[in-house]
Amino acid sequence: MKMRPGEQTGFLLCGKEWIDGEALEVRSPWDQGLVGRVTIARRGDARQAVNHAVASMRRTRALPRWKRREILEDVAAALIEQHERFAQLIVAEAGKPVRMARAEVDRAVLTFKTAAEEAARLGGESIPLDLTQGNEGRWGLVQRFPVGPVLAITPFNFPLNLVAHKVAPAMAAGCPIIVKPAPLTPFTALALGEVILKAGWPEEALSVLMLDNGDTAWLAEKEDRIKLVSFTGSAKVGWQLKAHSGRKRVLLELGGNAALIVHGDWPDLHDAAARTARAAFGYAGQSCISVQRVFVDRRVYDPFLTKVAEATAKLVTGNPSDEATEVGPLIRLSDADRVEAWVKEAVEGGARLVAGGGRKDAVVSPVILTGTQASMKVRDEEVFGPVVVIEPYGDFEQALAEVNHSRYGLQAGLLTRDAGRILTAYRELEIGALIVGDTPTWRLDPMPYGGVKDSGLGREGIRSAIEEMTEPRMLVMSGLDQG
Repeated sequence: MKMRPGEQTGFLLCGKEWIDGEALEVRSPWDQGLVGRVTIARRGDARQAVNHAVASMRRTRALPRWKRREILEDVAAALIEQHERFAQLIVAEAGKPVRMARAEVDRAVLTFKTAAEEAARLGGESIPLDLTQGNEGRWGLVQRFPVGPVLAITPFNFPLNLVAHKVAPAMAAGCPIIVKPAPLTPFTALALGEVILKAGWPEEALSVLMLDNGDTAWLAEKEDRIKLVSFTGSAKVGWQLKAHSGRKRVLLELGGNAALIVHGDWPDLHDAAARTARAAFGYAGQSCISVQRVFVDRRVYDPFLTKVAEATAKLVTGNPSDEATEVGPLIRLSDADRVEAWVKEAVEGGARLVAGGGRKDAVVSPVILTGTQASMKVRDEEVFGPVVVIEPYGDFEQALAEVNHSRYGLQAGLLTRDAGRILTAYRELEIGALIVGDTPTWRLDPMPYGGVKDSGLGREGIRSAIEEMTEPRMLVMSGLDQG
């Protein structure tokens, strides 16, 4: 498969590359240069992919655990071997700073290694059934079986690891999978598909299709032979998909408005400020758990705000190919326009611009705001850009209420050494995970990951995803002890 910049690449349909058809241009977020062209699949191609996925179910379901584990381990080994190739693909099409792109490849390796381990551990349980008179000799067994073909719809911001988070559990569970990557970042997903097939996964059980929105919606909502849809993206699209998907299982990871609470007993404000700056502005804030709101104990608010501004000034902004860069471009010029407009709206509404706000093409310099109101977009909505709001609080309960004042609930961070406050926050915050001692941007790939409210439905993280992609089946046995 060709993966050289500027050339046309086909979509993957059951192990074969298909180039004939309309092509989509993919351009660099950094300089708008042509990265390459990818062939758009049609509805007939999607239907054929489902036909093959359904036909492959008997084979993938019957793959022994050692074989699933071996394939997953071989994918991880290939990612290690092709580490720089994948990192450079991510830089080219996603505009992710190269050090962060390399870290994403490392994370994908862990994702596949963990899936290999979980494939070996996927088990069931024996259930005693001789609990009432007359049922002597009966016993039960529960095992988990793959649900069927999985459709994975993935976003641009982690074009390798968020694909891996859907593909690897599906493989471990024994499910055929169809991947629909983001149109802005298709090449990384196609390259991963190539690696998976070379590792020995059945060709008919994997397709990577570039589809337009209409055909994607048809596949997710109308094609009943798809048994599970795993979607990462916007809340609006995700909930619409869920509403029209009928009896399919639907997993949604829909973003957030991540908050950090900094209490006055935290001993190292300098380190906390540095972590906050990196967590808010790394990759231009294009992560659903980037720090967007910070609520700081009024006793330490002024020095903390100053330290965050100082740490932000040290961040290197610019070309994602440069080793030193930490803040690169936004994925589209239109996203830079939107971020600019939201910041302007906040300032005109009375917020104070502490730092940043300059722009060159798709690069927006990191923005720190204070004095915001709950009705402002920079505080209420997911900015998905290099913007952080830092506000003081006088009472810890007030800080918890401010975190909960959001339609999102993915992750939150808490910096305090008080066990009582930690337990109160854990109990009261409406979120999927509380990260104590760090920012909400921290994530380890094997852990359960997901949120509440408009942040989604279900959990990712390899073991959790495998459980979602399998179903328990009961076997009741009797009479085997009779002669």
